[in-house]
Amino acid sequence: MTSTRIEHSYGNPEAPVCITEFGDFECPYCAGAAPVLRQLIDSSDGQVRLIFKNFPLFEVHPHALTAALAAESTSFSGGEQAFWKMHDKLFVHQSRLTDPDLRLYAKGAGGDPDLATGAAAQQFAAIVQDDYAAGIAAGVSGTPALFIDGVAYEGRIELGALRRAVGSPAGASAAMANAGGSGDAAESRRRPWQRR
Repeated sequence: MTSTRIEHSYGNPEAPVCITEFGDFECPYCAGAAPVLRQLIDSSDGQVRLIFKNFPLFEVHPHALTAALAAESTSFSGGEQAFWKMHDKLFVHQSRLTDPDLRLYAKGAGGDPDLATGAAAQQFAAIVQDDYAAGIAAGVSGTPALFIDGVAYEGRIELGALRRAVGSPAGASAAMANAGGSGDAAESRRRPWQRR
């Protein structure tokens, strides 16, 4: 069985603003950012969507890689809604990411627990590696790392700051200024995952 990449998109797929997050399921800052990003998307009237990409910091988080594989397996076996349920479960239960835990969460999310761990989960390694490589290419060194329409966001991950960054031309300019560039420079830094 071979896995295929499914873009993990939350919110209106036609939203004019796209936030890409590189995240690690064992990172406490990512766990803190998750509800803020959800609230931002849910309150945007379909104007903003979120794409999640795996960036497991495996050198400091021993369960980050296996959690990423389990999340991908859940998406593959249960669909995109199952992925987002798994995403939430992993962040809520960061202190319990052993193989038996991952199997339990996958089943609860609507995925196949037999694909969530061990050798079966390795078929999803290429997806996680591709996400990680995209993050490295974009200059990601820590998590969570956010990009708004392909431009690095350096502000605080709080609802007000994010709303300003995505909600108006002035907010977009501020986000670009935080990223250290003008509109033209930002365009040259657009990434392959950026929807045009």
